[in-house]
Formats: sequence, C-alpha cells, structure tokens
Amino acid sequence: MVQVIWLVVAVLALFSVGYLGYSRYLAQFVELDDDRETPAHKYEDGQEYVPAKKPVLLGHHYSSIAGGAPIVGPITAGVVWGWVPALLWIAIGNPLMGSVHDFVSLSSSLRHEGKSIGYIIGEYVGERGKNMLLWFAFLTIILVLAVFALVVAIVFDAFPSAATASMLYIALALVFGLYLYQFDLPFIPGTVAFVAAVFASVWVGIQYPITLASGSTAPAFIPTVLGSANISLWIPIVILYAGIASALPVWMLLQPRDYLSSFLLYAGVGGALLAIIVGTILGTSSEPLTINIDAYNGFWGSTGVTPLFPMLFITIACGTISGFHSLVSSGTTAKQLNTESDARAIGYGGMLGEGLLATVALASLAVAGITVEGGGIGQALPNFATGGGIILTSFGIPAEYGAPFMALVLVSFLLTSTDTAVRLGRYMMEEIVGTPESSVESAATNRYSNAAIQGIPAYVLITSGSWLTLWQLFGGANQLLAALALLTATVWLANWDDSKQLISTGVPMAVMTFITILGLGWLAFHDNLYVKFIKDGGTQMTAVQTASAVVQIVLALVLIGIALSLVKMGWENIREVRRGRGTAVADGGEEPSDD
Repeated sequence: MVQVIWLVVAVLALFSVGYLGYSRYLAQFVELDDDRETPAHKYEDGQEYVPAKKPVLLGHHYSSIAGGAPIVGPITAGVVWGWVPALLWIAIGNPLMGSVHDFVSLSSSLRHEGKSIGYIIGEYVGERGKNMLLWFAFLTIILVLAVFALVVAIVFDAFPSAATASMLYIALALVFGLYLYQFDLPFIPGTVAFVAAVFASVWVGIQYPITLASGSTAPAFIPTVLGSANISLWIPIVILYAGIASALPVWMLLQPRDYLSSFLLYAGVGGALLAIIVGTILGTSSEPLTINIDAYNGFWGSTGVTPLFPMLFITIACGTISGFHSLVSSGTTAKQLNTESDARAIGYGGMLGEGLLATVALASLAVAGITVEGGGIGQALPNFATGGGIILTSFGIPAEYGAPFMALVLVSFLLTSTDTAVRLGRYMMEEIVGTPESSVESAATNRYSNAAIQGIPAYVLITSGSWLTLWQLFGGANQLLAALALLTATVWLANWDDSKQLISTGVPMAVMTFITILGLGWLAFHDNLYVKFIKDGGTQMTAVQTASAVVQIVLALVLIGIALSLVKMGWENIREVRRGRGTAVADGGEEPSDD
C-alpha cells in the first residue's frame, strides 16, 4: 500500500518551487511597486475600499476563494478516475495555471482602480465585450450561490455541531469588528482572545448541536431537497444570511470574520498535513495512513461513462484553477490591498493554499477508503470530515472530536465564499448598469434588492431537485470564466507594453478554453441531449427534469457562445496592438477611426 504522505510530499515540493521561483518572476514581470498608491488608499471610503493588513486580507481572500469546491472536486475525481490523475492535475496545474490566474487577476485590477475583470477587458475591446463578460460572471455567481448554499446545508445536516459553532463564530466576528474598527483596541491581544473563543465554539457545538428538523419531508411551504427536511430548512437560511452579510460594510463582518476563520482554516489544512507527516513517521494515527483507493480506474472511470478527458479538468475546478477567484481578486481583494507587493503572497500564495486544501481532501478520501459510486456531493462532503477526523488522530485527537472540527473548517470556507459571491454579484451589476437612470436600474444595483435578484433564482435552482446538474454547470461555467480572466490579463499585458511576453497567461488561457468548451459540449450533447432525450426518449423524466435538462443544454451553449465571442475580440485586439497600430478600443478590436 502506498502511504498518503507521498501525496503531500509531491504537492509541497512542486508548490514550493512555484512560489519561490515562478511567483517571484511574475511579481517582477508585472512590476509590483510599493511606492505606487493602491486603490484601497486612493479611494478609501470605509465601505468597500478599506486598506487591510496583509495577514487579515490573506485570511479574507483565502477564506473567500476556498469554498467547498476544492473538497468536492478532488473527492469526486478520486472516486471516479483514481487518485493519480487527481493528484497530477492539482500538483502541476495549480502553480502553472491557477496561481498565475489569481495573481494576474489581482495585479490587473490594481492597475485599473480596483475594477473587475469585466471593466478591464472593456477598456480594450469595448463596451459590448465588457457587458458580455459581466453577464457571464453574474450568471456564474448565481450558480456559485446555489451550489455553496446547498453544500452548507448538507454539512449542517451531517454535523449539527458545525451549525452551532458557525453561528457562534459569526457573532464573535461582529464583536471583533467593533473591537478593531470602532473602539480601536489592541490588535494582537484581541486576536488571541477572539481566536481562542472561535476554537472554544467547536466544543460548544459538540455539546449543543442544532438540528432544525428531522425526517425526510419538509414543511408544506418548503420544497424538500435531497430527501431531508433539515437540509431543506437550512438552504433558505444560508441564502438569507449571505444576502444580509453582503450588504454590511466590510469592516463589520467580512474582514474580521474571515480573519478569525482563517485560523480555523490554517489549523484544519496545516494541521491535517502535519498530522499525516507525524502519523506516518511516528505511527501515532489510530489507523494506518495508507491510500485505500485505486490509483487509476481507466479512461471511462468507475462509472464507465465519464471520460477522463475533458471531464476530470472540470470536476477538479477549484483547487487547480477557478474563475470565481478572478471575481474575488478583482472584486474585493484589490479594493483592500495595502501595498502592491502583498499581491504575490495573497494572489499566488493564496491559490497554492487552496491547492493544499484539495490535497487534504484527496488524502481524506484515500485514508477513509471511500468507494461511493459517482462521488455524489451529499456523500462526499461528510466523508471529508470523517477522513479528516481519522488523520487528526495522529495528534491524539479522538475522531469524534476531529470530524466535527473538520466539518467546521469546511463550513468556514463555504460561508465566506457564499456571502462574498453575493457581494461580487452586486459589483457585477453595478458595472453593467453604470449610473442608474430608472427605478429598475436602481433596484438592480441596490445592495438589498440585488441580493434578492441573486438569491431567488439560486433557491429555485436548488429546489428543482437537480443538484448534480448544478455541480456540472458550476464546474463548466467556473472553468470557462477562468479562461476569460486569463484572456483579460493577456489583453492587458499586450496593451501595456508590446515587449511583454504573453506565454504565461496566453497558454493557460488557450488550454482552459479548449478543455472547457469540450466539457460543456459533452455535458450538453451527450449527458443531456443524447442520454436523456435520444437514448431514453425522454419518457423516464418528469416535467421538472425535462425543463432542467433543456436549461442545462441552453446554458452550456450560451456560455460557449459568449466565450468564443470574447476570445475573438481579445485576439483581434492583441493582433492590432502587436502590429503597431495602437490600442484597439472598439468592439471586435477594430482600430478607432481618425475622424
């Protein structure tokens, strides 16, 4: 049996080379300069533009990007194709593609007043390109909200202690925000006291778990999801929380909560990695830390119908490369960056941290020996906590305490990503609308009504019963958004200086565009059109399932169409610039008229 420690060693070695070498080169390449004023200082408003200390902002950024996806993806991929393909995509793809994506998204936003990637690409290919990318991002945000709200509810159902602990640490974050920003009390003593209280909330959660309902049928006014009344009741609560949290000033909840929860996250990810090393060397784990799943299940996987290429690269999205991160980097993080040099640790380093989370997820799967057919989301997530609990026994922590702790770690990622997503959705709509000129436009950009615009369709998507469809759409949309973010960075670099090399961003962009379009095409034409309508004739589907399949096909094709249009615009802009004809700003990359 292969020991799990070799997964950890491989990833740590490649990630170290990436951070110490490649990220240093990229920082010099984009000319980070601490003498240049960042948007956080230039436009400081106490609401969105708020300079943050590097550890605080790193905690917020890491918490926001590291949701449930880098856990679900590796676990699902490991079950379907084996641990070797999953490990290779994480260990190689992250430092060469994902971390580059996050870093250049943050750096480009720094040079464009903290604006989003939609605004940035609009500066070079025109208003139509900007709006296309912003609408693409806004629709992706709704999928993110739906998936993460569902996953939080699943974890709360499996580990009620995590629900209690999560509520306590949100309350602690609100108090910590007042402590820091209103009363201006000492930072380090406050950190020690509040972090200790957050860890204590884990014990309180174990003693007083919260379950909203039991049984398989929710109240009549709440649609039942995944056959669980408890899950069904938690979903609207999580969406409502996300809407309220996204409307609060960043100093009140977002910054202090993410900073406090980052200690949970570091303890969970770092603790699990260290526990694997200690347990292997000293043999202190309650169970042997060996890989108990197959290394490779063949091209068509354990399901027999899921091709490794291109579906592996969509299944493991976050953890290797994620378009959602470009929205966080250019939507909130760039507005809080204290100095430009912080971008290296927060952008490139933060993504490596998410890769470590994906590694922990894969290691938890390997130790627990999970053989769930298809790696269903409802089965994979609780087993992350179960496997993590086994790993933490290396430190003498009983599994009955380690598993709830790992569940809280997971929820910490999820909640921060969920309300950050809603906040980003509002930013997207504000840039689409510009200055509101009607009551409808005002409502669309209002922080409360905009949250409802996102939350209502997200809830409808969840309660349709097609949760697997949500995951597939999320993965495809997310990866394609990553390709578009890399396109934006490539266009920016080309227009900045015609001597800039475009390989670091252009190659990952081309690879992800090709892979994702193939994946969405497979999803639309094989998994839906052929399997559900041609092969089975549609006779086995309900009206809701039929509508869901049609929506999935349409969405996949719309996403592909938008992406190809934007790639064409970007390519034409780069071609014009490299021909020495100046910056092309009109739609399609055409050179402006002289008259």
